[in-house]
Formats: sequence, C-alpha cells, structure tokens
Amino acid sequence: MTSTPDLLIIGSGSASFAAAIRASELGATVRMIERGALGGTCVNVGCIPSKALIRAAAAKHAIERRDFDGVRGAIASFDFAAVIAQKDQLVGALRQGKYADVLAAYPSVELARGDARVLPDGAVAVDGEVMRAGRVLIATGAHPWAPPIPGLEESGYLTSTSLMTLRALPRRLIVIGAGAIGLELAQAFQRFGSTVTVLEATAQVLPMEDVDIATALAGYLRDEGIDVRVGVEVVKVEREGDRYRVLIRHGAQTIAVEGDQLLVATGRRPNTAGLGLDAAGVELGSRGEVRVDDQLRTTRAGYFAAGDVVGEPAFVYVAAYAGRVAAENAIGELGVRLDLSVVPRVTFTDPAVASLGMTERQARDAGYRVEVASLPMEYVPRALAARDTRGLVKLVADAESKRLIGAHILAPEAGDIIQSAALAIRAGLTTEQLASMMYPYLTNAEALKLAAQTFEKSVKTLSCCAS
Repeated sequence: MTSTPDLLIIGSGSASFAAAIRASELGATVRMIERGALGGTCVNVGCIPSKALIRAAAAKHAIERRDFDGVRGAIASFDFAAVIAQKDQLVGALRQGKYADVLAAYPSVELARGDARVLPDGAVAVDGEVMRAGRVLIATGAHPWAPPIPGLEESGYLTSTSLMTLRALPRRLIVIGAGAIGLELAQAFQRFGSTVTVLEATAQVLPMEDVDIATALAGYLRDEGIDVRVGVEVVKVEREGDRYRVLIRHGAQTIAVEGDQLLVATGRRPNTAGLGLDAAGVELGSRGEVRVDDQLRTTRAGYFAAGDVVGEPAFVYVAAYAGRVAAENAIGELGVRLDLSVVPRVTFTDPAVASLGMTERQARDAGYRVEVASLPMEYVPRALAARDTRGLVKLVADAESKRLIGAHILAPEAGDIIQSAALAIRAGLTTEQLASMMYPYLTNAEALKLAAQTFEKSVKTLSCCAS
C-alpha cells in the first residue's frame, strides 16, 4: 500500500466512492478503510433491498387488486423466503458490480480492512496499525436509532436492517415510527400478508411533509388494511415468548397493541461512536453528527466529512454529491461550496410521496405571501386510463414573483415527476412558465402542468392537452 496516501477515507459507502473517484481523477492516491460490508447503507441494507421488496409486494398486490373489468387473476403461490433470497442475490450482484469491480478501475485507490480510530495527533489507527495521510475524509454513514422506551431493549426489536433478513413472514407486525422507512416497509409487509399496525407520536404520518399529502396517504394506507395511529405515545414494550405487547397512550386512554414482530423505525444516527473524534479535535453535534462548514471541512485542519455522518438530509444522492465536493476541496483545494437549496425527496409508498422546497405552512411561517394550487389526480388523464386516481399535486408559489417555491406530489411513481419541479425551482421559473411547457401525453408527469395551470384557470373547463 501507499505509505502516505493523499486522501484517507474512513467508510466505503456512496460518499466514500464518489470522493475516491473524484480524488483519483484529480491525480491523488487514496486509501479507503472499511470494517464491514463494502458499499455502505444503500446497496446493503437501504435503498436497494427495501425497494426490491417493495416492488415484489406491489407485484403481488397488483394481481390481487383487480382494477380492470374482465381482468381476473389470483396468486397461485407465494414464497416469502424466495422473495428474500432474490433480494439478497440482487444486493450481492450490485455490491460486486458497482463497488468491488469499480475499485479495480482505479489503480490509485486501495482498500484496507479493519476498525479505524482517529488519534489525537491526527493519524488514523486501523486495527492497531498507524496510518497517516495528506487529508482525511470521515464518511462512516449512520445506523438505525431507537428511542428510550421502557422495556424496549429488554424485549428486543427489529430494525429496518434485520426486518429485511427475516425468512418467515410475521403474522402481525407492529411498526413504531411513520417516517419514510416505517411506512414503506409497513405497506410492503401488509401486501405480503402481515397484519400491520403503525404507531406515530406526531399528529401526522411523514411529519416533514405537507399535511394534505400526509393525511391523504394515511387514508390510502388505511384503505389497504394498515392500522395507522397518529398522535400516540408508546409507554412501554413487553414481550412474552414470541408475543410483543406495546402499551400506547392516546389522550386519556391507554391500550395494548399485540404482534409477533416489532419494527422500530424512528430515525438514524451518525456512526461516530468509538472513532475518537472528540479527542482529535473534530467537533460533534447533539446527535453525534460531524459538524462541517459549507466546504465540508471539520473543526480539525485537514479533516473533512460527507454523507449521512454529517446528518440531514440523509439521501444517497446527497452523500454522493457531498463526497465529490469534499474531494474537490480536500485535494483540489477548489473552494467548492455545498449547495443543498434544491433537494428532492421521495417516500416509496404506493402512491408515492415526492417533494421539495417549502410546504404551504413553512412558506407562510417564513413570511411569504403565498399562492397554492392543488390538483387531485382524478383530473390527470393518465391516472384515469390506469384506473388509479389516488393522490394529488400541490404547488406553492410566491404570490409576488409567481416563482415556484415548493412542490408536493402524492401519486404512483411520484419520484419520476418531481425532477421537473426541481429544475423549475432551481431555474427560478414562474408558475406560468411551468404551465406553458409541453408534457408528454399520456403521462402522470402531465399532472405538474395541470397543477400549474390551476393557479389561473380550472382544469375542469379544459379539453385533453389544452394549454
């Protein structure tokens, strides 16, 4: 190995790989340290396996739903263990093809295995071997976090990681937390055949999303049979054998919810414990996140951080972008600033939620005089043809400039629609400009155009494709 690489990276996820590739392009030598599975959260225990299971559950659900007259189907057999095995095969193939094989294409990037710890003098010890580098990037990701609920640790519980390794389908699944991860997995397992109860402490599912979007989604999940309960306090968790008993308080009433498995999906925390960062002068935040400036520099000279380890927004595409920025500043000294002003987010439920910018409430709280347009998907011809009119598009605009400042979509494949809104906000487009663009017909993407037209006219009085 290179005795003193130009860049030493702790971690091997998306931020790490993006940084390593960019640093290599800039002519640097790189050493990447990994103690676990190569590739980090997304490919191993996050995006890839969860979306594979969601798609499998959707395929089963589509056969059972019977939306079209004259089309009848039935599930001849369902093998949950086989679904999990196929998911594992996909994860293994992508880990090899997108991570291990990629390393081979960059001779200046080398991989070392072991536990890394930062020493007070700035060196890094890996299983006792001391390594030094010109610059260091901390990209250790995050892990599932559970709140201090009485009885939870003693009873044991599943995280999103361990839930996706089960070989037997739970008969009754309790989910604590109605964020993106909790809802995605709750719906998938309900569609696989579990009876699912979701418990959320706040007043709505997806607490960060627009209230109209969240309320509508909760209704659709309940229509599928998921018992969604919001505004509840989890008081205590008990376990007897294979049976969980979760005591919850709603108002003055305390009741028990029972299940065979318990998933805790209450967020994630950065992987900084045991790294020795405090002693090395790398400042951490209240949740253990590495504090960085807009060039991803930490409080120790020569140390950078990127990805989920610095906190929100914890998306793989943000991590990859940040890894590149960190490498350009660490190696190229380019002074590139991280720009997170336009970050789309997607929750892969069905219908899906996609959003960016400000919600109506946030815009009003920020002092904007706002205009809002809301379009139910029942006015979108593609949705009518597909016989699936669930959802709505809600746009938020600055009333003075007419610029789009927020977009919130609840629709099948909403994530495929949101990028047009992201480009519109990035470019500072007005709602009139968005409405005047041509969108392909029949697509759900046309919902964005129709919603923009709603600022000025009623789409009820328009023919198909009319501007």
